[in-house]
Amino acid sequence: MIDEEYMKRALEQAQMAFDRDEVPVGAVVVCRDRIIARAHNLTETLNDVTAHAEMQAITAAADALGGKYLDVCTLYVTVEPCVMCAGAIGWSQLGRLVYGAADPKRGFSVYAPKALHPRTEIVGGVMAEECGGLMTSFFKRKR
Repeated sequence: MIDEEYMKRALEQAQMAFDRDEVPVGAVVVCRDRIIARAHNLTETLNDVTAHAEMQAITAAADALGGKYLDVCTLYVTVEPCVMCAGAIGWSQLGRLVYGAADPKRGFSVYAPKALHPRTEIVGGVMAEECGGLMTSFFKRKR
């Protein structure tokens, strides 16, 4: 139940991205039952291919904690992270990753399943329909 509540917060971030004409991916980082970072894709806004929601959230969370390791944190993200984000998640030693919709075209589980830290717990498919639906709506609108 708690995973769904935090995923709803990530979906709010994804909607913000959607409204800015960014690919609608949202993320929140939770540490000790408190959201310490919120982010969404900013690749178009910042003209930066690395400005994914996960990257923005990891940076903000590390800043909030005053350290680079997120081993006591959970990252909630609406879409399965890409390889780049999985690498950053691995380097941050994230304690837990919870994602919504799978990404069979670009998701880390297809291309780099060992990119995450070995102790990172992974939970996929939380609110997958809602998360995937927002992506589908975005790309239908683009075509």
